[in-house]
Amino acid sequence: MDVVKILSELREERQQLEEAILSLERLARGRGRRRGRPPAWMAVATKKRGRPVGSKNRTREAAPRTMAAA
Repeated sequence: MDVVKILSELREERQQLEEAILSLERLARGRGRRRGRPPAWMAVATKKRGRPVGSKNRTREAAPRTMAAA
């Protein structure tokens, strides 16, 4: 076993862990209410497309049934 190689790998892992911890700490500090528009990547994830659930617009299939019933 090469002790020098093991030590260098452990130091690299420690550096990666420290960076991950710092990132998580920054996220935890910034969890308050934010002002302004959300970032573009967040807006894309929450944007919904299509007709709303309670929409009164009928599809083509539903239109003949309502006329026939009336």
